[in-house]
Amino acid sequence: MTQTRTSPLLDDLVEVLTDRTDIASYPHAAEVLDEVLVYDADGLRAAPADEVVRAFGEGPGVVVVRGALDPAVVGRASAVFAELIAEQRATGTASGDHFAPPGTNDRVWNALEKLAVRAPEVFLDYYSCDVVALVSQAWLGPGYQVTSQVNVVNPGGTAQVGHRDYHLGFLSPGQIARYPAHVHRLSPVLTLQGAVAHGDMPVESGPTLYLPHSQKYADGYLATTRPEFRAYFEEHHVQLPLRIGDAAFFNPAVIHGAGTNRSSDVRRTANLLQISSAFGRAMESVDRERVCRAVYPGLRARAALGLPVEHAVAAAAEGYPFPTNLDLDPPVDGLAPPSQADVVHRALREGQDEETFAATLRRHAARRRTS
Repeated sequence: MTQTRTSPLLDDLVEVLTDRTDIASYPHAAEVLDEVLVYDADGLRAAPADEVVRAFGEGPGVVVVRGALDPAVVGRASAVFAELIAEQRATGTASGDHFAPPGTNDRVWNALEKLAVRAPEVFLDYYSCDVVALVSQAWLGPGYQVTSQVNVVNPGGTAQVGHRDYHLGFLSPGQIARYPAHVHRLSPVLTLQGAVAHGDMPVESGPTLYLPHSQKYADGYLATTRPEFRAYFEEHHVQLPLRIGDAAFFNPAVIHGAGTNRSSDVRRTANLLQISSAFGRAMESVDRERVCRAVYPGLRARAALGLPVEHAVAAAAEGYPFPTNLDLDPPVDGLAPPSQADVVHRALREGQDEETFAATLRRHAARRRTS
């Protein structure tokens, strides 16, 4: 059962998008461009937290910060990311993408950990940035966690489809519809999205496309998979050029997507930051692989008798596919790799014996580890 509408209406989104960004409500912003709030770094530092929260929630949902990071520091990080991409190419590693065909873009999954291990001093300089901390604490409070993924859109690289982001945005329409309306409202306040420009991004290079204010559309998670909404996004999105060291931050419910790189020589490179609330985690640590192995014989016996097992699997196994190691467990065939619960259900359908199932679980777990 779901409390969300299964047939979102484009007219409802269009009505939401009539909202306008009033700079008088954001006294520390430098300007409004195409409904997006633009701050200089010093202005953002001076802004109280409630101004930033209004920008992400009641306002356009998107904030650009000029000069957020030192370009020299960004350049050193870019050199490390270039090494990682070259190594991936040399080994033939194919990096999937959530919303674009595999191979369209260069990706460095878990770039945060890889940067820390490869160049810890660069990591420290990069993530000492106070702007990232200020916007993260304003939207999420203390105790947040940072992850990062480097995305390079090469000349000729095509745009992503308009979408919302993690958590609900990475599920299929059928899965999204199963979540009640209040979860659709909750999901955006559990994460903050960011993108740091690792080179100048003129509009022809395809910087991120946005529909400002679209985070306020209640049925947006269902809407973005429908052709009429995608067509509207393609026609009405906005784009802002960025310079190296600039950063854009946005509510994950803003409908957005990477743009087409129409330049001949710009490899548009961004470090995508996904910053998560401290509260997006369970209270206890549970070895769910161990639990699944323990209950599998009983699950298999019940399934053979035609008895329902879905609820027991939901209690035993991880039902959401993230977090994972996207190098080894990429979303090549969809938006997300299989969850542990998916693995259990597949084993039951295939009638795997206990030994085979245990080996399947071990392989699934191994793909999710970073080392």
